[in-house]
Amino acid sequence: MTEKRAVDFAWGTDKIRGVNIGGWLVLEPWITPSIFDKANRNRSQKDIVDEYTLSQKLGPDAALSILRKHWDTFVTWQDFNKIKQAGFNIVRIPIGYWAYKTFGSPYVPGAAVYIDAAVDWARLLGLKIVIDLHGAPGSQNGYDNSGQRMNVPTWQTGDTVKQTLEVLKIISDKYAQPSFQDVIVGLQILNEPAQYWEDKIKLDVTKQFYRDGYGQVRDISDTPVIIGDGFMPPSSWNGFLTPFDNGAQNVAIDHHEYQIFDNGFIQWSPAEHTQYVCTNADSYSSADKWTFVGEWTGAMTDCARYLNGYGRGARYDGTLNNVPKVGNCGWQDDINQWPQSYKNVTRRYIEAQISAFENKTQGWFWWNFKTESAAEWDAFDLIDAGVFPAIKNGQVDYHFETHC
Repeated sequence: MTEKRAVDFAWGTDKIRGVNIGGWLVLEPWITPSIFDKANRNRSQKDIVDEYTLSQKLGPDAALSILRKHWDTFVTWQDFNKIKQAGFNIVRIPIGYWAYKTFGSPYVPGAAVYIDAAVDWARLLGLKIVIDLHGAPGSQNGYDNSGQRMNVPTWQTGDTVKQTLEVLKIISDKYAQPSFQDVIVGLQILNEPAQYWEDKIKLDVTKQFYRDGYGQVRDISDTPVIIGDGFMPPSSWNGFLTPFDNGAQNVAIDHHEYQIFDNGFIQWSPAEHTQYVCTNADSYSSADKWTFVGEWTGAMTDCARYLNGYGRGARYDGTLNNVPKVGNCGWQDDINQWPQSYKNVTRRYIEAQISAFENKTQGWFWWNFKTESAAEWDAFDLIDAGVFPAIKNGQVDYHFETHC
C-alpha cells in the first residue's frame, strides 16, 4: 500500500524564509566571474558572456569540463547545511531548459542530476525546494541569467513555447510526483518573462503557456505551481488561475524586488531605499494568489563586477550608459572594507524588506546564497559579518526597532 503524501509546507500559513541557489545550474558572470575571466583569457574579443556562448565558443567537451567542475564544487552538502543553520527554510533552485533537452542549441546538458543531489541534501536537513525554470528556449528576457544574453528576447517565436512545455513536462512528470512532496513544495514554470517587451513577449501567449504548464503539473498532483509576475504588479494577474478560473488551485505568484537597475534608483540614499520598501509593500498584498518575493537583495549599488553583464560597467560609478557618477565602486565587493556605518544602513534596509515582505506576503527568497566576490548580494558573507539578521527558532533577530 502506498502512503498518500501531501505537500509538506502550509502555503498561506507558513512563512517562506528562503534563499536562491543562483549561479549554480545556470551560470551568471557576476556570481562566478572567475569562470568567465578564465574562459576569455586568450580571447581578444572577450565574447564568452553567458552559458550559451561558453558552450558555443569552447565546444561541448571543453565547456562540459568547466561546467562539471563548477557543478561539483560551487554547491555542496556543506552549503545546504549552512543555509539550514542560518535559519532559512526553503531554497529556490534555478535551472535552464537545456539540462533536459537542448533542441539543437550549443548548450551542454548535464545539470539535471544535481537537482537530485539537492533533493537528497534538503530531505536530510529538513529544507524545502522550489524548482525554478530560469531559462527558456530563445530567452524569455534577454538576460544572461536566462542562459543567453540578447538584445531582444526570442522566446515565443517559432517552436520555443512548445519546447518549453516539453521540458516542463519532463520536470513535472518527475518532481510533481507525491513521492517528492515532502521536499519539493513548488514548481516555478518560468522565471521573469519580460512582459515589458509587449510586442515580443505577448501577455496572452504567456498566459496560455502558464495555463498549459499548470495543466501538466495538475496531471500529476496538487504540487503548487508558481508563476512569475513578469515585472507587472502581482495584482494585475488577479482572476487568472484562481478557483473561479476553471477551478485552478494551489497557484502562487512570484514578484522580484530590485532597486538598482535604474538610473533613478541608483542615486537614492539608504533611507530612500528603505522608505520605498515600506511605501511599496502594500501593492503586494492586493493579489488574489499566494504572493512571495522570489528575489531581492541588500545591494544599494550595481557595483558587483559584471552585474550588468560580462565586460560591462556600472551605473553607480558612471561606467555604464554614460550615467552620471554617484560614487566609487570596488570596495562594495569586499565585506572587510565596509565601514560599520555601511553595515548598519544595509542591515536596516535588509530588515525593512524582511519585515515588509513577511507582513504583506507569504515570505521571501534572498538572492543569492553566495557569490565569489559580490558581498552586497552574498548571504553567507552578510550573515558572517552580522549584516544579515540571524533567524533563530523561527524568529528574525531584528536590531532596528522601526521598519515600516
